[in-house]
Amino acid sequence: MRRMIGIKEIEDMALGATVLGAGGGGDPYVGKLMAIEAIRKYGDVELITPDEVPDDAMVCVSQMMGAPTIMVEKICSGLEPMATYDELVKELGQEPYAIYAVEAGGVNSTIPFILAATRRIPVVDCDLMGRAFPELQMTTLGINGVKGQPAVLADEKGNTVTVRGIDDRWLERIARQATSVMGGYTILASYPCTGRQLKDFCIPGTPTLCEEIGRTLREAREQHTDPIDAVLDVTNGFRLFRGKVLDVERKTDGMFVRGRAVVAGLDEDKGSELIIEFQNENLIALRDGEPVTTAPDLIMSLDMESGAPVTTEGLKYGARVVVVGMPCAPQWREPQGLAVVGPRAFGYDVDYIPVEERVVARAAADGEVQA
Repeated sequence: MRRMIGIKEIEDMALGATVLGAGGGGDPYVGKLMAIEAIRKYGDVELITPDEVPDDAMVCVSQMMGAPTIMVEKICSGLEPMATYDELVKELGQEPYAIYAVEAGGVNSTIPFILAATRRIPVVDCDLMGRAFPELQMTTLGINGVKGQPAVLADEKGNTVTVRGIDDRWLERIARQATSVMGGYTILASYPCTGRQLKDFCIPGTPTLCEEIGRTLREAREQHTDPIDAVLDVTNGFRLFRGKVLDVERKTDGMFVRGRAVVAGLDEDKGSELIIEFQNENLIALRDGEPVTTAPDLIMSLDMESGAPVTTEGLKYGARVVVVGMPCAPQWREPQGLAVVGPRAFGYDVDYIPVEERVVARAAADGEVQA
């Protein structure tokens, strides 16, 4: 059902998208400001469902690629989404019917609205991850044989690069190297596909879910109720650990933000330690050396008081957080999904077990009943 997205909806969407970003997906403040400015200048954006896209129409992604920490310091010019779009139109020889998001995340959920407002085309209420993942080939189109190319990259200086690889793993490798040379992040237009392909393989409703999470979090604060419980109700998530950040090891290698955070337990978790390892996004959480959640399920740190999501670049010593786990989209739990985004795809010799099963198993082992 078509509806209009304005500034208030973008505010909520950016906040909720950061929760689903699993620690990555870019800085929500930067993405939100850019989208709000575009809407102020050009007007509200139409959000349509995948079913409202004609089967033979062409749609494409607008997204950020690179290390989120760099984008905080090296701000976009604001022209990159349009530059990549125009180059992709030249490559394809036709105008897209609509734009959609590749993933949930503070920047990558809002960038499509910048382009949509400027070019006056709709945004499709869907994405290809249902969360954020660190690499281009990690999409529901990709695991179903739909290539993400041609892809056009642009930097804030006006440089553009068009990539056509033999497959999406090569697209990822080439585009990542180009992104490093172009300053550590770029804006992309990619994953052109038909409306039929989008309907068959997308994850529907992700932008709307982001907006709902953000609105729920905002209303919980306004009503002085528990914001973390509110978020978990919307996402079917679980509290995994409550603690204080003792140490953060984080480095940017020009392509990803990699590192780990050590959280010392507080209250009922006192005496235990949680380690979160990340590559842009949080990939695995280990409690006293044992995994409690792994990709593709979501791991997110929420501020203990406000419930605000804390991204991997925002983690700091002394922060008091509640680490939560949330189920991923069902497509990722299938064998073809786990082959691309399961724990072994990221180098962890760990079997994937759904977060809800891990929580129940731990509760049984502890003799506790989990709410």
